[in-house]
Amino acid sequence: MTEPLRIGLGCMGLSGMYGDVPEATGLAVIHGALERGVTFLDTGDFYGMGHNEMLIGRALRGRHERVTLSVKFGLLRAPDGTLLGYDSRPAAVKSFCSYSLKRLGVEAIDIYRPSRLDPNVPIEDTIGAIVDLVKAGYVQQIGLSEVGVETIRRAAKVHPIVDLQIEHSLASRDPERAIFPALRELGIGATLYGVYSRGLLTGRKPQAGGDFRAHLPRFQHADNERIVAAIARFAAELGRTPAQVLLGWSLATQPAFRPLVGVKSLPQLDEALATAPLTSDEVAALERLVPAGAIAGSRYGEAQMKQLDSER
Repeated sequence: MTEPLRIGLGCMGLSGMYGDVPEATGLAVIHGALERGVTFLDTGDFYGMGHNEMLIGRALRGRHERVTLSVKFGLLRAPDGTLLGYDSRPAAVKSFCSYSLKRLGVEAIDIYRPSRLDPNVPIEDTIGAIVDLVKAGYVQQIGLSEVGVETIRRAAKVHPIVDLQIEHSLASRDPERAIFPALRELGIGATLYGVYSRGLLTGRKPQAGGDFRAHLPRFQHADNERIVAAIARFAAELGRTPAQVLLGWSLATQPAFRPLVGVKSLPQLDEALATAPLTSDEVAALERLVPAGAIAGSRYGEAQMKQLDSER
């Protein structure tokens, strides 16, 4: 294994977002991650409408002291899964936290973060509410997710921000322009999700049974298949899998940040944890093969892209 403590486990895919996963499989993946030295688990209270937190809670009974729990909140969903917007009002923040604590079975959340910027609530109010939770002992540290430089700076004036969660991969390199430099200036870390571009770059296809990737523009562009095939050939030449090349690129190009891997089986987990950073020559060759902006289609649908503060 290479740097297992730096790689975090993204747990969203264990609660139906990419198709059904048996409960026993989800528990086995989380337990396997802990046994292999992974200490960072990321979830959201809206993943599976609470299922993901309850799954993690069952998996961590008697083991919470061994992990850092990162929890996102604020996304509203109807019983059928429809997205209803965001709510980051102070009262809602504290209510969300109370339910997460119960589902996770913990006394405090290690990193608590709004999943998106609520356009109706100043970020200072949202962070102020989490500060109250910190003072009360229910939250240890404060993070952010998918916000831009101005919001990061405003939030950091209210309370130290430990981490920004943002999508970054060979296919999604926009944060490199302004967001990453700002994080380094402010001494803020990052957790990077989507390092495989939700499986697009490893050749995965959306499954039936509620796999939301079927609605993402990138999965609907046939032109991207040519790039996916080129990555597969590049990986084969190195004696690696496409997933290891993509994760190795992330480890090499963003050494100060933590990549998240979303896996649904122990073999996928072992594949990730056996990844070594690419060399500088390998990084250069891969970036010539897949330059910034080469992937067609946005990472979310048009309506969601307009709501992303990180894209402004």
